[in-house]
Amino acid sequence: MLTATQISRWQSALPFWLSFLLVPLVWMGAVFGGWLILLVPFATWYLFAALDGVFGLNLENADPLIPEEELGWYKALTSSWVPIQFLTLFGLIAYVSEAPHLSGIEKFGVFFGMGVISGTVGINYSHELMHQKSRLERWLGDILLAMVLYSHFRSEHLLVHHRYVGTPRDPVTARYNEGFHKFYPRVLRECLKSAFQAERDKLARKSLPWSHPSNPFLRYWALQGGMLLLALILGGAGGVILFLVQAGIAIWQLELVNYVEHYGLTRKHLGDGKYEHVKPRHSWNAAHKASNWLLINLQRHSDHHYKPDRRFPLLQNHTEADAPQLPYGYPIMTVAAMIPPLWRRVMNPRVRRWRQMYYPEITEWHAYNKARNPMPR
Repeated sequence: MLTATQISRWQSALPFWLSFLLVPLVWMGAVFGGWLILLVPFATWYLFAALDGVFGLNLENADPLIPEEELGWYKALTSSWVPIQFLTLFGLIAYVSEAPHLSGIEKFGVFFGMGVISGTVGINYSHELMHQKSRLERWLGDILLAMVLYSHFRSEHLLVHHRYVGTPRDPVTARYNEGFHKFYPRVLRECLKSAFQAERDKLARKSLPWSHPSNPFLRYWALQGGMLLLALILGGAGGVILFLVQAGIAIWQLELVNYVEHYGLTRKHLGDGKYEHVKPRHSWNAAHKASNWLLINLQRHSDHHYKPDRRFPLLQNHTEADAPQLPYGYPIMTVAAMIPPLWRRVMNPRVRRWRQMYYPEITEWHAYNKARNPMPR
């Protein structure tokens, strides 16, 4: 029989399981076609934005010292998603590839929605899993990333992004005034290169070549090749194309979020290539309740970078005194990021206020950024 504490934990975890409702929505689009193919993008972008307006902000914090054994419902959420996404993705490839009732645009629409799911939920859950000590959880994270052909994200995120966030050495930190449409191709190019270099340098410190079996890129390539092969077996060339559509949409969703999370925020250079320690002020924070349910508290990004080993239910919300705040949750902010003039109008004044609040001694930011990084800012 469940104790009162166990029931309370289950009730607190339940809203985070809302992401599973996206699975029947994408299947409805596949089975019935028509406007139903829009259900998943509508739910993730617009419904949760509306729910943020209804439920408001969650400013409460869980006790960060809650022991692991009391987080079973939260851990089950991210782990159980992996087989669900796998079966959904490849089930859709087998079904949609041979579906005579769907036009070409409807098939594209179904897998656009699938990409929104595998990007918004799948990559996000892989992010939670890759940070854990459990080898099983890290493997599950690798499987999710292989489903979107972005396995190197694990190496880039753990070895590059967390170490160099807010500095010129981090490709993922969006520069001030850098529009998303310039950020996106740059990140695609630089992140793969920096991830491979980080793993190669890690092996070199042990006097091992990059081709050593312990290089995770060999595992990444094998898993991704297996996913493509399965798509080919189930759906032929058309199945591979549909797989690539969802992978492309998922990657785009991920990098939209990456763009929002650190836009314009920089760590102070201390000289000799050294920077101040990462603090909550170096990530944008959002306390919007409903979108944090969907994104398992990813919007408490300030605390994630401050304490990367915390599981998502224990992430703390930081107030404006400690971390810059986004005006809206990620569903609205990622849409705004696709419109650079709108984005700059909303965010540039906030970046300038952030600079004045935390680094009033730096009065010439253009010269400061140019000295730190030759890239135009």
